[in-house]
Amino acid sequence: MDSKNKNAMAEAVYQKAMSYELDYGCCPQCVLKAIQETVGMVDDQTIKASHGLSGGGGLMGEGTCGALAGGLMALSVKRGRDADKFHKGRFINNFSKGRELVEKFREEFKGVTCAELQKNFTGKNYDMWNAEEYAQFDKDRGLKCAHASGMVARWVVEIL
Repeated sequence: MDSKNKNAMAEAVYQKAMSYELDYGCCPQCVLKAIQETVGMVDDQTIKASHGLSGGGGLMGEGTCGALAGGLMALSVKRGRDADKFHKGRFINNFSKGRELVEKFREEFKGVTCAELQKNFTGKNYDMWNAEEYAQFDKDRGLKCAHASGMVARWVVEIL
């Protein structure tokens, strides 16, 4: 793919992921759905499997940002180790591409966990299981989580 087409695809996937996050939430699914519709390669089961990774995993905030987790899943769909090759080594190329994505994310957003991003985006952390706190988080974060989802989707296209 030439750089003009890749840039257009990167912009399209950014817009889709951002829009999906604003409209539907669940950042890993938004990243994966945007990639599925723009690049292909991601199947519906992968999107479904990512659902529990939202909000740092189970909406707990403690784990990897869901958008980043979705991006890592997308890279693994392309480069990861197949089940029938489980015994044939670590497939280090996938890890190097994943590392590239994590490094870009950390540089841009100054953290990788949902809790770190909440703090960086709003100055505080929220209990996403408390309806009032989640509503406040939703208001306080503005477009920041949607932008993070869009950027992850864009970087995945660029890294592929």
